[in-house]
Amino acid sequence: MKKTVEEHAERFSEKATEYDDSKSDEYHACAGLVIDHAAPEPDDVVLDLGAGTGAIALGLAADAERVLARDVSEGMMEEGRRKAAERGLDDIEFAYGEFRDPELGSDRRVDIVTSNFALHHLSDDEKREAIGVMAATGARRLVLGDVAFFEEPDPNAPFYSPEVDDPATVGTLVEAFTDEGFAVTDIERVHDQVAVIVAERVRELPA
Repeated sequence: MKKTVEEHAERFSEKATEYDDSKSDEYHACAGLVIDHAAPEPDDVVLDLGAGTGAIALGLAADAERVLARDVSEGMMEEGRRKAAERGLDDIEFAYGEFRDPELGSDRRVDIVTSNFALHHLSDDEKREAIGVMAATGARRLVLGDVAFFEEPDPNAPFYSPEVDDPATVGTLVEAFTDEGFAVTDIERVHDQVAVIVAERVRELPA
């Protein structure tokens, strides 16, 4: 991780009010695909990691039983809570949580885990640890939309900020999912440097 969790939280809180208006077409396309692939049933609980202002959580709330939205930035979560209140949604829980410690408590059921444009802030080793945490929730489906390389990125046209971001290759992420007992069932190429990866559980957690 190129910055500490606290530094990332402060940076995103500072730009929370204008965050939604600053995002690219690729970001919005990625978010739409994450929502489509998550496809929760009415009794599913969704954990959305790096939830930000709630793009994914708000998009899934009408179809799921509950969405647990976790982020490290209080400013971003306040924007998410405001938007949820404006839409009359009371089945989204915005609370502090990190990728490697989403602070769910021992009795929270999770059926689907989603994340959009957030995991790339972690190093590859930290991403693997985070994916292990996602798997340990017992979820049957993981849907990740993120900055990720299909091929060597053009150094003159990066889709990310090298000073704060640390994207992985798509292959690295696929390997991390399969190592945790998931089969990657779909990979959407939104951009040469943006992917949506869908993984379904094929190996049960040990009893």
